[in-house]
Amino acid sequence: MHGTIFVELEKFVGARLGEGAWNTLKAQAGIDPGRTYDVFETYPDEEVFALVTTGSAITGIPVPGLLEAFGEFIAPDLLEMYWGAIQPEWRTLDVIEHTESTIHTVVRLNQRGSTPPYLRATRTAPNEVTVHYTSARKLCFVAKGITHGIAKHFNETITVEDARCMHRGDDDCVLIVRKQD
Repeated sequence: MHGTIFVELEKFVGARLGEGAWNTLKAQAGIDPGRTYDVFETYPDEEVFALVTTGSAITGIPVPGLLEAFGEFIAPDLLEMYWGAIQPEWRTLDVIEHTESTIHTVVRLNQRGSTPPYLRATRTAPNEVTVHYTSARKLCFVAKGITHGIAKHFNETITVEDARCMHRGDDDCVLIVRKQD
C-alpha cells in the first residue's frame, strides 16, 4: 500500500480520535506503535486493513462507512498533491473522468511499487460519469468517499450509485456519479 495512505490515515485518526490515538490504534492493531510511514515508500496491505478493522471496532463505525469517511477526508490533500495534473477549469466530474490518465499515471511513474486502483471512467452525459473500479484491495468505499470529497472541494452536489460492487460478488465496482443541478 502506498505510504501516502498511511500518512493520511494518521491525520484522519488524529482528527477524529485526538492526539495519541494513532499510536494506540497501531498497538491495538498489532503494529509496533513506534512504526512510522513515509509517503515515498510502500507497505504491506495487511497493515492498513488491520488499522481500519481495529478503528472500526474502537469507534463502532462499520468498515465501509469508516473507509468512505476517510476517502472524503483525504480528498483535499490529494487535490493539493496532484494539482499540477488537474486543469484549472476542471470540476468534480472532470477530475473523476481524468483521474486514471493524469493522477494515477503520475503516481505509478513517481512512486515505486505503487499500485493505485485502475479506473476506467466514461463521461456518459454532461452531468454523469461512469467509473469502473478494479483493485484486488476492494477499497471502492475509499473511492466513493474521495468522490464526495472532491465534490465538496468544488462546492458541488453529487450522487454516487453503486451499479455493481465487488463486495456483492461482482468482478469490479461500477460507480455512477451524477452532478446535481
